[in-house]
Amino acid sequence: MAPAEEARPAPLFKRYCKTLRLQADANLLAAYRRLHAPGAAWPEIAQGMREVGILNMEIYLAGSQAFMIMDTVPGFDHDQAMQALAAKPRQAEWEALVAPYQHTTPDATAAEKWQLLERIYQLGA
Repeated sequence: MAPAEEARPAPLFKRYCKTLRLQADANLLAAYRRLHAPGAAWPEIAQGMREVGILNMEIYLAGSQAFMIMDTVPGFDHDQAMQALAAKPRQAEWEALVAPYQHTTPDATAAEKWQLLERIYQLGA
């Protein structure tokens, strides 16, 4: 007889991982780090992220490759939320500020810059 399958609780959040290439210049990378240091990002940017359902976000660097982990509310619709975020106060100004540090086109949206990663492995449930 097969063991009864336990009911799994509903997830508390959805996780998205994204990547972005930055300019491979030590001075630009140092400046990009300073823009993202604790307390350096504009409060309106963090507030806008929370308003669209982003619960937590972390950005890591490996050389000039940025890697983002973004945890969101369970019912998060990524495309809809990114459109809503782009319309938030000061978001376009922030995107213009960070654009020179990013290896992308000047008119690219945040959604075009940050590429969603496909999860191919997960240990555990």
